[in-house]
Amino acid sequence: MQEPLTKTITLKPLYHRGQDCIRFDFTYDQELDRLVRSIPGRKFSITHSCWYLVRDDNAISKILTVFKGKAWVDLKAVTGKKTPEVQADPPEPPVIPASPVVVSQRPASHTDALEAMQKKLTMRNYSINTKRTYLNQFQDFLRFYYDSDPGDLNELDIHRYMLYLIEKRKLSVSTQNTAINAIKFFYEKILKQERKVYDLDRPMREIKLPRVLSQQEIFKIFGSINNLKHKLMMMVIYSGGLRRSELLNLRKGDLDIDRGVIFIRGGKGRKDRQTLLAENVVPYFEAYLKEYKPLYWLFEGEDGGKYSASSLQKILKVAVARAGIDRRITLHMLRHSFATHLLEGGTSTRYIQFLLGHESPKTTEMYTHVTRFAIDKIKSPLDNLDLENKKLGPPE
Repeated sequence: MQEPLTKTITLKPLYHRGQDCIRFDFTYDQELDRLVRSIPGRKFSITHSCWYLVRDDNAISKILTVFKGKAWVDLKAVTGKKTPEVQADPPEPPVIPASPVVVSQRPASHTDALEAMQKKLTMRNYSINTKRTYLNQFQDFLRFYYDSDPGDLNELDIHRYMLYLIEKRKLSVSTQNTAINAIKFFYEKILKQERKVYDLDRPMREIKLPRVLSQQEIFKIFGSINNLKHKLMMMVIYSGGLRRSELLNLRKGDLDIDRGVIFIRGGKGRKDRQTLLAENVVPYFEAYLKEYKPLYWLFEGEDGGKYSASSLQKILKVAVARAGIDRRITLHMLRHSFATHLLEGGTSTRYIQFLLGHESPKTTEMYTHVTRFAIDKIKSPLDNLDLENKKLGPPE
């Protein structure tokens, strides 16, 4: 007997760029997101903040093939009929594994709250990732109080939920803070209860020093990459200290060779900025444009859209292995290394803050803890001792 499906995805009509399309609506779920991405021809609309598929005679068939046996597909908005061959009735809403209760039906007040939050996040122009994270965290909060109207909950209820996240689910400090932000957003921005959750105690963040690469290691990594596009992507990240998303969002005209700058559109915090384009990158960039001829995005994927983040990380992983570096390296370490090497070269933290797009100088100051130039000038007190004359004996 087939197990009941627990995930739902809703199809809705969409008119986009002069074409009839089908948009995919669903509360963010990693598996559903993966399935949508696997649909041939699917695209993402920044304007409408959704995945969509251009409608043709085979569109519905392609969608049902991907989701068959994995999720219930609500077709009523696009066909006026129930979903064939998948499930006659919609499934019960999913339940987070760590929740202490089993939800049989989502109350209307919870649905209304989630829809209101999604609309407000969109209106305030929050990024796609932030919207997904906030909605996930707030949905978990609503499931915890499955039989309560969110408008009736108070500070004590919120504190109780936070203790549950800490003591039972043992979530990281970062996730705890994200949950607080999501809950605060609902009560303060939607219900306008300005001081309802201001007194929430935030967990102390762990202070972790950035992990950086030496310039010799970076040189080895670049040298181990044979593909021109792959090499250039890594070089551009290190050249200007870009975040992964910032690299993937670069458009064809965002690299200004004459001025030696990279223009970052809508970086973290929705802020534009400029950063450095190294002279050494220019020949690679010119050769890349001649060979690949990108149309819109500077680094295009196979379907002509933006290059995928997972593929970018795989490029680095393979390059690190070929370079013989025996430690885990991430793309963000190239950004950390950019800042650290600038600081070691004598660049002011104020300029580095601007190049990285940090809002606070305190964020940039963390690189002072990993630079070598200050440590090189400090002598260990052990070196002031004449070990041989003190008759400690030579090392064995």
